[in-house]
Amino acid sequence: MNNFLTTLPLLLPIAIAWAEKQEIIIAEQGTPLTEAETADARRAGVAAPEKIRVLRVEALPQPDDEDVMFAAKRVGLFSPRSVGLTLGHGIYLRHGFWEDRAVLAHEFVHVSQVEKMGGIGPFLSVYLRECIDPGYPFGRLEREAILIAADICKPSPP
Repeated sequence: MNNFLTTLPLLLPIAIAWAEKQEIIIAEQGTPLTEAETADARRAGVAAPEKIRVLRVEALPQPDDEDVMFAAKRVGLFSPRSVGLTLGHGIYLRHGFWEDRAVLAHEFVHVSQVEKMGGIGPFLSVYLRECIDPGYPFGRLEREAILIAADICKPSPP
């Protein structure tokens, strides 16, 4: 994994450019949140849930750059288990998970992280580094998304 840490600075600008392009596509083609989804996004810490758009797709799009895709797959991204992908205020949701509250809540946490970190670039810089060390899904940002989404979706006490 150490060689991924050394190549990350070379691949990061390509990954960021791809992510920013995807955010524009989602903004143009995606749908705004429902009232219930907006409430969950606020609980996840999103400052501007009105900016979020969700694009439901049969399969998550993948970067065209072979080196970026190779590295992403090596660290656990874009696996067959991947069901959602957050790119700024844009969220891709894979078929079969379009109405999955837990997946959406998880992605909302990533939107909140993007907002707090100042954009896609700063977020990806940290997130991808954490995917390498300590490894996906053990980084701070991913663990935070898992824990907050679980809290949002836990049953209300009787």
